[in-house]
Amino acid sequence: MIEGLPLGQGEIAPALKVLLLLGAVTLLPALLLCVTSFVRIVVVLSLLRQGLGAMQTPPTQVIIGLALFLSAFTMAPVAEEVRVSAYEPLDRKEITEMEALQRAAVPIERFMLRQTRESDLGLFYSFTGEALPATPDEVPMKMALPAFLLSELTTAFQMGLIVLLPFLVIDLAVASLLMSMGMMMVPPAVMSLPIKLLLFVLVDGWTLVAGSLLRSFA
Repeated sequence: MIEGLPLGQGEIAPALKVLLLLGAVTLLPALLLCVTSFVRIVVVLSLLRQGLGAMQTPPTQVIIGLALFLSAFTMAPVAEEVRVSAYEPLDRKEITEMEALQRAAVPIERFMLRQTRESDLGLFYSFTGEALPATPDEVPMKMALPAFLLSELTTAFQMGLIVLLPFLVIDLAVASLLMSMGMMMVPPAVMSLPIKLLLFVLVDGWTLVAGSLLRSFA
């Protein structure tokens, strides 16, 4: 407890700390989805796997793992800002737990608003009847969170569409070729899969997709 500050004026009781910690652990997956780059990355990687048509290859665990590592990389500057502005002062007993939470929310909200489209943010403000704020610092978290998720889904599907188009062209070309050869009983996916994998490997597809995802958060 900070010297001169009685319990109940910024400090959190030990029992409540344990309860909040347990709740944080339970809500951690949801928080990961809501306030980080994970949604965009995992959706694009899932659409990429679907476009390749390789069924469960790579496995879902690998897709999730790659999305987690890419998310950790993109969120590293935000995590560092949270550490400097919130965790270290709290560790030195210079601020209370509530002040640390408020400070930690600032860089996270700034990251979300940088990736949020104004139209998505305006959607939620239109339902409340309020005008859009003049600066991002005036946007409350209750508005930033849903607008951020909508923007992330929109961006993810836009990027996924660009990823899927080349695979669609290959599928159509193989299907047309098989029909012209009278091989209508041969599933086009059987013939197109090796071609798509070969082209994907030749262009170093995983590096291209990962690089595009990282650059989209720059």
